[in-house]
Amino acid sequence: MDEQEQVVINLIVNSGSARSSAIEAIQYAKAGDLAKAEESIQQAKETVNDAHHAQTELIQAEIRGEKAPLNLLMVHAQDHLMTSLLCIDLAQEFVDVYNKIK
Repeated sequence: MDEQEQVVINLIVNSGSARSSAIEAIQYAKAGDLAKAEESIQQAKETVNDAHHAQTELIQAEIRGEKAPLNLLMVHAQDHLMTSLLCIDLAQEFVDVYNKIK
């Protein structure tokens, strides 16, 4: 596995972990544990930040002339990142709503 492929894998793994933490935040909020919900949101934001750094590495490599392959793995990685970002935003909204209800 070359360096770019490893970066793509890191992007997928971190994005997936961030999405899982966001869903976990919604579940905690639904159960009434708003402190744990906020912790999960923070974890999701930190992990998606790691994924974003991986994406930035790929962009910087392309700027240097190192063309990233456009393949299914790359598309999958970008899809994971965008889905995770949306999920975190929505999870924060859910947590805020549950917080207001409580």
